Amino acid sequence: MNYLANLPADLLARAANIRVAVFDVDGTLTDGRLWYGEDGHETKVFHVHDGLGLKRLQANGVQVAIISARISHPVALRAEELDIAHVYQGQKDKRACLLELLDALKLTPEQAAFVGDDLPDLSPMKIAGLAVAVANAHPWIVEQAHWQTQRSGGMGAAREVCDLILTAQGKIAAERERWQ
Repeated sequence: MNYLANLPADLLARAANIRVAVFDVDGTLTDGRLWYGEDGHETKVFHVHDGLGLKRLQANGVQVAIISARISHPVALRAEELDIAHVYQGQKDKRACLLELLDALKLTPEQAAFVGDDLPDLSPMKIAGLAVAVANAHPWIVEQAHWQTQRSGGMGAAREVCDLILTAQGKIAAERERWQ
């Protein structure tokens, strides 16, 4: 996990404080391409590494949420499969949605990570304690981020975020041991 080598102390401190990790979908949990069949149904591709990372975060006491501007049945199916209880689709104001989520969970913005890739993700990233841009994010998102993944959205970027949080919280060694 070379992306976790030599991380700055301030980044680790931010990640250690995270109690909810919030992810955008298109371009973050997927590669951002929209696939439509002849019948008009949408298909999305999710990376299995990201899914396991999200499950491991939850198993270690970090809640996971999805906030997406679009509405997509495949997102609902994937969230259900991963036992993600906090799924907000059709959100035009992601910052307001994040604040409502934090209020419901009785958490502060500093206890939230927000992972995104494009302009609708700027406002929630500005208030999150840990703002993460995926490798292929728009440059304005990268400028706002506290950290940028090495992998692109939909290609394992979310897993990197999960591993960062687990590392900062001192739980990655136990996770590694669990799988050996």
